[in-house]
Amino acid sequence: MHELGITQNIVAIAAEYAHGMPVKRVTLEVGQLTAILPDAIRFCFDVCCQGTVLEGAQLDIIEIPGLGRCQRCGREIPLELPFGVCDCGCQELQIIQGEELLIKQLEMEDVCV
Repeated sequence: MHELGITQNIVAIAAEYAHGMPVKRVTLEVGQLTAILPDAIRFCFDVCCQGTVLEGAQLDIIEIPGLGRCQRCGREIPLELPFGVCDCGCQELQIIQGEELLIKQLEMEDVCV
């Protein structure tokens, strides 16, 4: 399951950007064409967060649908796989959406000193 390694990297990057402040929520954008399973990321998240500033943080995942643009007619078509066929018959599609893996937002606790 490659999602474990991906989740470990997400947690490490988020912890680095948090600069030691406790994180309450992490929002990810995951494209449907990435071959990354959001449910597997959710499954791994709590375990990967243990002992870090993200421990106890909530994970929100926004799934971004696949979208391609036909190289022949310019039409945008929804994609469930990283390939497809346009209504005009063309198979040359440029993927314009759905390959994202992005930490969209970190919500951190205010710590009073």
